[in-house]
Amino acid sequence: MNVLIINGSPHKEGNTATAIGEMEKVFAREGVEVTRVDIGTECIRGCIACYSCYKTGKCVFDDAVNRIAPLFEACDGLVVASPVYYASANATLVACLDRLFYSTHFDKRMKVGAAVAAARRGGLTSTFDELNKYFTISGMPVASGQYWNGIHGRKPGEAAEDLEGLQMMRALAENMVFLMRSIALGREKYGLPVPEKRVSTNFIR
Repeated sequence: MNVLIINGSPHKEGNTATAIGEMEKVFAREGVEVTRVDIGTECIRGCIACYSCYKTGKCVFDDAVNRIAPLFEACDGLVVASPVYYASANATLVACLDRLFYSTHFDKRMKVGAAVAAARRGGLTSTFDELNKYFTISGMPVASGQYWNGIHGRKPGEAAEDLEGLQMMRALAENMVFLMRSIALGREKYGLPVPEKRVSTNFIR
């Protein structure tokens, strides 16, 4: 089992990292390999809808997105973690995910997705909802914990005092491991569901 963690925070040792770290402890205990990528200080621009990726198989902008793409394809589970900025995910992370999910054309179904948000006070659930949409449009089962996956803290290290938040991260990681293992067994015994031919209906014809 392999989990890819994308940390959108520009602070590698901040409160988002504290949440991730609690999950990493569970993954280590369960023998799950972890690859972590910190993109918060990377210069990642947004998608320009050029559709070059359909011709070349990769994004036209050769940055962290193209470096992450093969890691995404190889993983069994994806954790996306972000600080909350104006009740939303970090803009660098959003640009990365927009391009990563759009420019990669491999089958993402049954890769387990998990979203994590860190905030001083509010905006956790809106950020959590925003990040989950990348998974659900891609046929990825979404892992849950015991609450909406978030942790609180303003200054670096304060999240370590959010005991419920830390417990939520451990529960999330444990459920994620169970889901990945269960899907691997199901894939081996039954195979993946056969998708129907995609129907696309526009509002304006």
